[in-house]
Amino acid sequence: MSSVAVLTQESFAEHRSGLIPQQIRVATLNSEEESDPPTYKDAFPPLPEKAACLENPQEPAGAWSNKIRPIKASVITQVFHVPLEERKYKDMNQFGEGEQAKICLEIMQRTGAHLELSLAKDQGLSIMVSGKLDAVMKARKDIVARLQTQASATVAIPKEHHRFVIGKNGEKLQDLELKTATKIQIPRPDDASNQIRITGTKEGIEKARHEVLLISAEQDKRAVERLEVEKAFHPFIAGPYNRLVSEIMQETGTRINIPPPSVNRTEIVFTGEKEQLAQAVARIRKIYEEKKKKTTTIAVEVKKSQHKYVIGPKGNSLQEILERTGVSVEIPPSDSASETVILRGEPEKLGQALTEVYAKANSFTVSSVSAPSWLHRFIIGKKGQNLAKITQQMPKVHVEFTEGEDRITLEGPTEDVSAAQEQIEAMVKDLVSRMDYVEISIDHKFHRHLIGKSGANINRIKDQYKVSVRIPPDSERSSLIRIEGDPQGVQQAKRELLELASRMENERTKDLIIEQRFHRTIIGQKGERIREIRDKFPEVIINFPDPAQKSDIVQLRGPKNEVEKCTKYMQKMVADLVENSYSISVPIFKQFHKNIIGKGGANIKKIREESNTKIDLPAENSNSETIVITGKRANCEAARSRILSIQKDLANIAEVEVAIPARLHNALIGTKGRLIRSIMEECGGVHIHFPVEGSGSDTVVIRGPSSDVEKARKQLLHLAEEKQTKSFTVDIRAKPEYHKFLIGKGGGKIRKVRDSTGARIIFPAAEDKDQDLITIIGREDAVREAQRELEALIQNLDNVVEDFMLVDPRHHRHFVIRRGQVLREIAEEYGGVMVSFPRSGTQSDRVTLKGAKDCVEAAKKRIQEIIEDLEAQVTIECAIPQKFHRSVMGPKGSRIQQITRDHNVQIKFPDREENPAHGTEPAVQENGDDPGEGRDGKEAEPGSPRRCDIITISGRKEKCEAAKEALEVRRRLCSLGVGAGGHLSPQPCTLRALAGTAGLAGLRLPLGAVPLTVTGPGPCTY
Repeated sequence: MSSVAVLTQESFAEHRSGLIPQQIRVATLNSEEESDPPTYKDAFPPLPEKAACLENPQEPAGAWSNKIRPIKASVITQVFHVPLEERKYKDMNQFGEGEQAKICLEIMQRTGAHLELSLAKDQGLSIMVSGKLDAVMKARKDIVARLQTQASATVAIPKEHHRFVIGKNGEKLQDLELKTATKIQIPRPDDASNQIRITGTKEGIEKARHEVLLISAEQDKRAVERLEVEKAFHPFIAGPYNRLVSEIMQETGTRINIPPPSVNRTEIVFTGEKEQLAQAVARIRKIYEEKKKKTTTIAVEVKKSQHKYVIGPKGNSLQEILERTGVSVEIPPSDSASETVILRGEPEKLGQALTEVYAKANSFTVSSVSAPSWLHRFIIGKKGQNLAKITQQMPKVHVEFTEGEDRITLEGPTEDVSAAQEQIEAMVKDLVSRMDYVEISIDHKFHRHLIGKSGANINRIKDQYKVSVRIPPDSERSSLIRIEGDPQGVQQAKRELLELASRMENERTKDLIIEQRFHRTIIGQKGERIREIRDKFPEVIINFPDPAQKSDIVQLRGPKNEVEKCTKYMQKMVADLVENSYSISVPIFKQFHKNIIGKGGANIKKIREESNTKIDLPAENSNSETIVITGKRANCEAARSRILSIQKDLANIAEVEVAIPARLHNALIGTKGRLIRSIMEECGGVHIHFPVEGSGSDTVVIRGPSSDVEKARKQLLHLAEEKQTKSFTVDIRAKPEYHKFLIGKGGGKIRKVRDSTGARIIFPAAEDKDQDLITIIGREDAVREAQRELEALIQNLDNVVEDFMLVDPRHHRHFVIRRGQVLREIAEEYGGVMVSFPRSGTQSDRVTLKGAKDCVEAAKKRIQEIIEDLEAQVTIECAIPQKFHRSVMGPKGSRIQQITRDHNVQIKFPDREENPAHGTEPAVQENGDDPGEGRDGKEAEPGSPRRCDIITISGRKEKCEAAKEALEVRRRLCSLGVGAGGHLSPQPCTLRALAGTAGLAGLRLPLGAVPLTVTGPGPCTY
């Protein structure tokens, strides 16, 4: 335990309030020390009204704590050093990698500060932290906690007291760890050690150790005594480096617990045998009383930033002063604004102690170098390289850069600070002589264009003029751009950036909507057409979207006038493309295609030129008869007329128009045109042309030989009449819960209605929004008849009745188990009928049913069937070797579930055998023979199968037998698949054929057995 450390604010206030006014003296802290030992009057002069200050001799002394400090800039840079002996990660071969790098990355992500690490010559770690003040402070705290070694200490208390430190459910230990910010490790109950290890900060360890000892003292059966001693005298009782109290504890065998300085308690707790305890108390009291009589105090003002130098690493400087002079030095807590340091000791020793305090305070100094803030990053260098050269040579120097301030602060040993200051001043002088900067204002909306794609523009300017250009991020929305570097380069970069900005101010961006189907046409083959446009408008940048984006937006960017001209040009081009993209298909009999083409393509070429259209004919080896004409609508119509007239002149081609309602056109065409194609083929290959969908026209054109056209016309009109009569539709409504009852089991009820009326009845699908709607389609008379029947059924369902039936209480559980699964199935199947069973525990056998009359009657009948099944239920056993169980059950139990559904039984498989005989495998069944092997590998007695082979089947006797046969069939087929190897026929075969050919002729197949396909060796599937 350290005897002197930084005090809490409360304890420090207590010390000051206890001082005698005549004893309080304030000495001025001077930068130079007297060579001769000072007299008391020289050492402790009266406090002058104005005292010298290290930094500003004209500033009043009272300003140390009362002056208003200037508000600092938001971004600061600090550099500090972690000595080699305090580094947690010392593997030099993995610097910048591994755990240390991960920790730094986590700290940067959590705090928002930026870290740069470098190794000094002494292998210490130099860390540069940049960011906002609070982020830098948090990052520095995390770095110290995670990259510096954590202190640890052990405290020994009796093993039986450990449980009191842990507390109920570990709550006391958790509270103690949180309160002291430490990690406390208590040995396991089976560990004989009584040592408790505490890890954390020095201050936290002291607090935790004190609390642990107090808990132990409370549980100790030996004598315990508490002695009140003023907090200020604790360091004298503990002695330098705790030697005095350790000596007393060793001599008396008494445990003495002195509260650490960070704990605001005054009592010292003694635990031990009565006589030895009394000796220890007497010795401590004597020390206390002597020191109280002989000691006096003085108070001096020491700059707050120098307190840490007086304290020293881990409080060692305070211990040294106490050891050499016998004087206790009390430092105010770090969170206090006070700069008063109190020295307590014998008067003749105070002078020497004060001299040592001054020496410690002045062993480190704070200095500053004037440097324009814009030069700071050049002084730091890329990734801190320039600054690292200084910090590696002088690792104890702390360098701090504050954004917006034209100075650099240095802190550390006086000699090192002087050397570092000289180097930095030389760097500043050099940079000022050969560098310049300028700030220009450019609207932030142009910044990303100045930067260019992936920084192309700005990087070119930087490389070309050897300058640094800082463009603020978009989040700042600042227009200020800073250029730094060689004076000539700065001016050239400024000129170019301003020219670019001026050009951009006159620049416009416009989006054209052009259908994506035209993009390839505008671009042209190998980009020829778009190249022509770009040559015509060289200052305009034209960007087409990626084809995968399916976007119609084409972006134009450039000078305003040029963009407008290019827009008009492209709009005219698109209008021409739209006008010339009209397309029609003309069916022409295949034998006339050569006549349409003409000798050497003369006919088709002439039509193309005169109509200014594009005409595409199918390939000669193609079965297609369609000729496609593309161009302006009027031109396409003219070209079609020319082509049709050629066909008409060559053959006796008739053309007839038939009026058929447009709503029937799709039905006549049929799925993928199958229906109309069959009519055309049947009628000698006539061409039937329907109007364009959505035109509203009823005219259908039939073209071909006269006799075939008439035949097609009659068929088309007959088919249209038939479609019209069969397309009568009526909608009726019924509650969704009635639908299942209306459909009936297996669709039986609705099938009767369909068969009797001939109408088609469509119930809503699960994804339909309107679940009440039932649609009837067909001839009008059939639809009306089906409507009457369904409405009568629905009306009966709407007549709600309440009825009851008697059910033996011993069967009630079957209906209500599994959250009423059976009742839910009955409700779904019978129109939502509600079935209410008596509450559990009552002996009533009355079951109430409520719903539509027909549904209630049907539900009663179903419940009665279930009861008869339960009363007739038996349980039989089926012995199948356990090795076949998995194959019998099938994937995810699918095969066994199918057997259960088919036969309405319950099948239960035994648990797997836990410890089968090691190394024994059941014999493979061949040709349906049972291996009959027991658990120990020996032949089992006939009729005594293993328990793990027994499958139980419950249900009606005849159904159980049928299910058993199905299981045995499955077992024999699977055993055949396992044992037959490659002897199975690879050709498909049915179950009966397989039974006959595989030696299973005596095997009876269950009713409804499905065909089994065997495609090769291996387990069978059906």
